Amino acid sequence: MKVEKLKYTVWAADAQRATTFYTTLFGATVIKQNPHITELTVAGGIISIHRGGEGKRTWTGLTFQVGDVVTGAREVCQHGGQCPKEPQPEDGEPPHLAMCIDTEGNEFMLTRQRS
Repeated sequence: MKVEKLKYTVWAADAQRATTFYTTLFGATVIKQNPHITELTVAGGIISIHRGGEGKRTWTGLTFQVGDVVTGAREVCQHGGQCPKEPQPEDGEPPHLAMCIDTEGNEFMLTRQRS
């Protein structure tokens, strides 16, 4: 089987709000948009935002690796998302993980490369 494209789909009650969240926070680029789906590229990956979500909190498995998760978590909140728990140091190292939620209730992680 030849795979043509791999993308991850999230649901959104307000697809435009979700698109704005991912484009302004992560620098995503819109590559396709129609009345039902918006596809974005982020760091070579594709996120598909599907309209019709209920806004319920849902774990996605999406992970965004960033240089500093503390700063990243702050930026998530500044863009309308949430990070209910402050990232914590672990094993004497700076925080490497932040659990976050986008504007539509989709949970994702911010991580940093560990030494």
